[in-house]
Amino acid sequence: MIKAIVTDIEGTTSSLSFVKDVLFPYARANLADYVRRHADEPQVKTLLEESCKEVGAELDTEQLIAQLIHWLDEDKKVTPLKSFQGLIWEAGYQKVDFKGHVYPDAVENLKAWKAKGLDLYIYSSGSVYAQKLLFANTEYGDLTSLFSGYFDTHIGGKKEQESYCKIAGQLGIPADQLLFLSDIKEELDAAKAAGFQTIWLTRDGAPDSQAEHPQVISFNQISIGS
Repeated sequence: MIKAIVTDIEGTTSSLSFVKDVLFPYARANLADYVRRHADEPQVKTLLEESCKEVGAELDTEQLIAQLIHWLDEDKKVTPLKSFQGLIWEAGYQKVDFKGHVYPDAVENLKAWKAKGLDLYIYSSGSVYAQKLLFANTEYGDLTSLFSGYFDTHIGGKKEQESYCKIAGQLGIPADQLLFLSDIKEELDAAKAAGFQTIWLTRDGAPDSQAEHPQVISFNQISIGS
């Protein structure tokens, strides 16, 4: 029996194009100015120090900006970069430059599962802060009350089995009673290896009945037993 659901965001609850074509370009366009304007603030200072540790060298502000942009262009899952993105996106949401995209079928079913008593969690490579911002600023209003918790790369990489073992341990739920939803095979492989049940979202293509994980094109095709 499924006791809780852990879901990815990009390509799963939300459109890939929203992240790739809206959020990422917005962060890139505003990153340099944001870092320069806030470099003396404690939170930003800490993130810059963490960035230096990632590089293994002491860099000045301009060098760090160049490094952050390089990581962004390479789509690196570097924790301080993800935190910077979250801060920049917060400013964008506040100015209503965009709203967080969530598929209608995801909203409908997440609400239904919550009403059935299932606990819902997010696990994304984007920072927890960025995750909360997205779900707090959707076309359907603030959806953060649906979720009991959030996980990001602080717990480990999404393609690593140990990350899912840690999530199950933190939730205090046997792994075989947890369902993980994602559009990425390698993430599903890692979750399955940790004992999770898995479902593969293939929103842009027809499901393959021979795939290693059950495939669906939307949340409407996911059946959760009572």
